[in-house]
Amino acid sequence: MNSHELIDVFAARSPVCVMVRATLENVLSDERLNRIFDETATRQYCRELTFSTCVQLMAMVVARIRPSVNSAYRFAATEMTVSVKSVYNKLKGIEPAVSERLVRDTACDMAALIDEMHATVEGPLPGRDVRILDGNHLAGTEHRIQELRRLGAAALPGQTIPILDPQRRLIEDVVVWEDGHSHERALLEQVLPRVKARQCWVGDRAYCTKMFLFGIAKKRAHFVIRQHAQLQGERIGHRRKIGRCDSGMAYEQKLRIRGEGTDVLIVRRITIERDKPTKDGETEIHILTNLPASVTALHVAEAYRQRWTIELAFQDVTTTLRCEINTLGYPDAALFGFSIALLLYNVLSVVQAALRDSQTATRKIERNLSMYAIADEISGVWRGMEIAVPCDIWTEVYAELTTKQLVAKLRSLARKTNLALYTTHKWSPKRPQPKRISGNRGNHVSTQRILDKRKQK
Repeated sequence: MNSHELIDVFAARSPVCVMVRATLENVLSDERLNRIFDETATRQYCRELTFSTCVQLMAMVVARIRPSVNSAYRFAATEMTVSVKSVYNKLKGIEPAVSERLVRDTACDMAALIDEMHATVEGPLPGRDVRILDGNHLAGTEHRIQELRRLGAAALPGQTIPILDPQRRLIEDVVVWEDGHSHERALLEQVLPRVKARQCWVGDRAYCTKMFLFGIAKKRAHFVIRQHAQLQGERIGHRRKIGRCDSGMAYEQKLRIRGEGTDVLIVRRITIERDKPTKDGETEIHILTNLPASVTALHVAEAYRQRWTIELAFQDVTTTLRCEINTLGYPDAALFGFSIALLLYNVLSVVQAALRDSQTATRKIERNLSMYAIADEISGVWRGMEIAVPCDIWTEVYAELTTKQLVAKLRSLARKTNLALYTTHKWSPKRPQPKRISGNRGNHVSTQRILDKRKQK
């Protein structure tokens, strides 16, 4: 059996793995990755160890195919001419701008794939191009760096602001920052250049600053952002009662915000009197927006409520993938690993889009597709695919396909997929935990004796 026939075997038995491999080969060619690095990096350069090799090694770790960078290196050691120390030195010097561009450029290609499939979903504001942003501090790493070894505090390697396109379910861009202890507001000046006209940006109160609100408005874009207590304005007119939303009663009033000099911004202030207090004990929340009156206050409130979709993306890159590698203590290496996780999240989103597009049944259960189940199969099957089919064969088959040709391949593979393997269980409320009988720690019981007592009853 030749390599091409083996690809057909994997396509029949595990089509989602072949879909992921096909997308990666097409979007992440070695030539393209090295070009991104050469055009963006200012401190590093490539000789024997290329940037594409670093991406491949890190992807194996993030996708949970290999447990560590060292393990991924040992598997590929026969094809490499540098030491593992050189790999770690390379990773700890990859600049934030390189990680950002890697996510941004590849997300653009994957957005084109989803658009070609016509597999976009309805966003928080139907008919409007929405972006959701939220900050994410990377978890503390192991204290492997010499200066950290005597410290008891958590060592934070950095923070990020991913930007979610909810219509395509893609992380289309990210801002990464090496100082893990600074506030995400320090990154807003880097977010503004990414805002485009007619978009609507949804964010929490951390993004409620005059600079950010005025900056979005000057770009002829819109925002739905919760009001921060530090941002005050002049209320205009009376507050009008609008009606009930999911969390309480909604009211609307105009607010005048004065900026620098003569700049003035008049916004709509949507107030939600909550039926139940928030976890911080707040009974009211205020949402600021410059959307036109045609978008009702209830729709604005619902759009803000759907901000949680980016939290689901964070959950996927944390639990389904491995976005925080605690052995990578240097900020640039940790941030590079997080960026690879966002890239792989987008690849899995393309796979889900292909399933939505190609199977009628999927449209009924698209919200129940489990990214965890897809990623779990990939981590289990990938090693076998690498052994059975040489890398150059995968490249030969999929790397040069056009967008339309790749979409046709993905659709064909999606039709072979057994969706029952990748759906989540229906959610139901958790049963309250019974109060346990107190006892000294370290005591134990025999499970079999307790079961025998159950039979006697």
